[in-house]
Amino acid sequence: MLYQRLPFAFALVALLLPAPRLLAVDSAADSSPLRAELINVQKLADDAPHSAFTDLIYWQNQFICAFRQGRSHVSTDGRIAVLTSLDGEKWSRMATLTLPDLDLRDASLSVTPDGRLMLLGGVSPRKEDHASAPTGSFVAFSDNGREWTKPEVVVEPGRWLWRVTWRDGKAYGVSYAAPKEHPMASLLVSDDGVKFTPLVAKLFGEGYPTEAVIRFAGDGTAYCLQRRDGKPAVNSAYLGVSQAPYEQWKWTDLHEFFGGPNLLQLPTGEWIAAGRIIREGKPTTDIALLDVEQGKLIPLLSLPSGGDTSYPGLVYRDGVLWVSYYSSHEGKTSIYLAQVRLTPK
Repeated sequence: MLYQRLPFAFALVALLLPAPRLLAVDSAADSSPLRAELINVQKLADDAPHSAFTDLIYWQNQFICAFRQGRSHVSTDGRIAVLTSLDGEKWSRMATLTLPDLDLRDASLSVTPDGRLMLLGGVSPRKEDHASAPTGSFVAFSDNGREWTKPEVVVEPGRWLWRVTWRDGKAYGVSYAAPKEHPMASLLVSDDGVKFTPLVAKLFGEGYPTEAVIRFAGDGTAYCLQRRDGKPAVNSAYLGVSQAPYEQWKWTDLHEFFGGPNLLQLPTGEWIAAGRIIREGKPTTDIALLDVEQGKLIPLLSLPSGGDTSYPGLVYRDGVLWVSYYSSHEGKTSIYLAQVRLTPK
């Protein structure tokens, strides 16, 4: 099944999906200036044994969602599916990106300075399903979302550039050990999205840093949401803050595990974070307010999710936050799209 609308009559929700869980678990949630309400969720894809690692963008008057599909979470046949929609309701598959003998993973979408759509993703020369392999990064470009350049490896396997954001004609992103130069994250920069060079070779090295996202405020301030793995005592995410030329960073421990992180600034100035949290041993994909001044994650909403889940894409339009993500709470890893209304308290 490529697309399935899940009606959200509340009596049916209890039967079909776990009820959205407002995470007002401490006084921090009460201090949030925003209220998050789940108004709709739909399944975009479940036509592969494993579908995961999404991103979402609104470009050229259409939504575009990209994600990995394969036989399992780790397999040799990883490919990137690209779906488009004019209204966020009806979706069509426009493209599938592959490279022979390589596992393509973790799609990330951005728009280049000349207006092209750029897809960045992981690439692993995996010998067999479930086998460990070093991961690098590839890019492909499109003028319309349907026709793409051949995926090109831009970071050799061993260092993984996971996501980039463009600012003043340059693409910025964080690479991490996969598995080379463990444990150190590096800040890379590029003028064309193809040739990346280190701007800060030793950006962050506390614990085991992995996936990170960098976003820029209107005044040019850079914010980095950095995931860490490892033992529970050292796996909390960090917030990094920097000013141009982005060579010096200040880091704050957020005291919360946050996997597959994404970050978006609302027109009102607040920062919305989305990713996987784990409470009482149960993972969910969550929406949170990131207080960049205080260095705090304030929980807002748990999306219908569980098990193998997270890696959200974020788009904000007309007062609604659109969130693509994957989850296995219905027994099979599938791609979902949620609409969340954010309103002031």
